[in-house]
Amino acid sequence: MAVSGLVLKTSARLLSLLSLLQARRDWPGALLAERLDISPRTVRRDVDRLRELGYPIVATKGPDGGYRLDAGRDLPPLLFDDEQAVALAVALQIATTAGAGIEEAAARALHTVRQVIPARLRRRIDTIQVTAVERPAARSNPPADSGVLMALSAAVHARDVLRFDYDPAFAPAADGDDQADTAPRRVQPHHVVTWGGRWYLVAWDLDRDDWRIFRADRITPRTPTGPRFTPRELPGGDVAAFVVSRFQGPEGWPCRGEVILDLPADVAARYTNDGLVEALGPDRCRLVVGSWSWAGLAAAIGRFDADIEIVGPTELRDAFAHLARRYADAAAGGPPTPPRPARPSR
Repeated sequence: MAVSGLVLKTSARLLSLLSLLQARRDWPGALLAERLDISPRTVRRDVDRLRELGYPIVATKGPDGGYRLDAGRDLPPLLFDDEQAVALAVALQIATTAGAGIEEAAARALHTVRQVIPARLRRRIDTIQVTAVERPAARSNPPADSGVLMALSAAVHARDVLRFDYDPAFAPAADGDDQADTAPRRVQPHHVVTWGGRWYLVAWDLDRDDWRIFRADRITPRTPTGPRFTPRELPGGDVAAFVVSRFQGPEGWPCRGEVILDLPADVAARYTNDGLVEALGPDRCRLVVGSWSWAGLAAAIGRFDADIEIVGPTELRDAFAHLARRYADAAAGGPPTPPRPARPSR
């Protein structure tokens, strides 16, 4: 037990020493000994143990002498490869804006990772500037190519005009362009963002003289990049608010309806992200909510396990009737219902 306790005490002391070395560039040996309440000789032994574990700690010369946690040729001590280190940096950047109460810790962790990785990787992660816009992720989102993300992030960081081909099979609601337009795009890249589990580029389109949002998995970058530019200010100045407003439309969602649910208001509110819930009694509430299509809105409301009274508008009532026929056909195994009503023009 005594030996086990000594090992635990030594391990805790090594972690404390490592934490101090990561907190600042240079540490005088005497100051480390004072902070850890150990002798300078024990500091030297502990430094040797950390070196054996792979930490690149160098001794600094001077009147007091000291130590520095340096960048090594490899990635000690967890043995991340290059791609894992870049992925970790991206994940930590997203976590700093996740709104989950871990932002400060994620920022400290990102600083620690950056401090100890080799210089070649530090330059790569310094070009990555990702803004995470919170929204529940779709399950079947196609992945964005990591090379494309690196190219987009590098252009954002360098403030270089970016040229790319954009797949006309998809035009996001926030883009507003003709899907048949296959001409290369020329943009001033502003932010790389995540939204609903997908990656997007927020940029000023030079040919359309307006802001656009492009899905990263539909982008094929061209080289070389264009000239440097002075970044414009996003409308409103906040990228998260800008992205949300573009996907929901300038006046909110393009389709907005009102229903009465036979549910307590507090129950409905738990499952309503950006709708309005008003109590009409102990077991009844009014719900005003929006979506990108009438069929999508009807399906979202239908997930509440309760009786529904449609207040309006007519398009929402028609969408419920259309989904009812579709579900009935599916249950009966009959032919499919014709396509849903057209999405409203924006």
